[in-house]
Amino acid sequence: MTDPAAKTPVPVLRISFPNEHRLGHGKMELLEHIRVTGSISAAGRAMDMSYRRAWLLVSEMNGMFREQVVEPQRGGQKGGGAGLTPFGEELLTRFRRMERTLRASLADDLTWLEDKCK
Repeated sequence: MTDPAAKTPVPVLRISFPNEHRLGHGKMELLEHIRVTGSISAAGRAMDMSYRRAWLLVSEMNGMFREQVVEPQRGGQKGGGAGLTPFGEELLTRFRRMERTLRASLADDLTWLEDKCK
């Protein structure tokens, strides 16, 4: 049996900057996992991603803006981890709001497309 939700078109927000940097769902998901786990490596594992790949994405995001998105944190049982900066929290909040706005503004057209899908 086909999942009815599988027919529903989903708009995907990706922001491309003039310097060829991009922000999208994957980087925002990584930030959410860092927020929950307090660790870049644990966030990467949660996404089935290597630590190196997760670290490179964090490094890229930190290099995109005047303020850091993720910063190291000292302490804890294993001696540290990582967390979102206040700017990182704001970035994630605003990106998720942009996604909701996109879906809401396209709702009628997405319904039309859904009706046309096989």
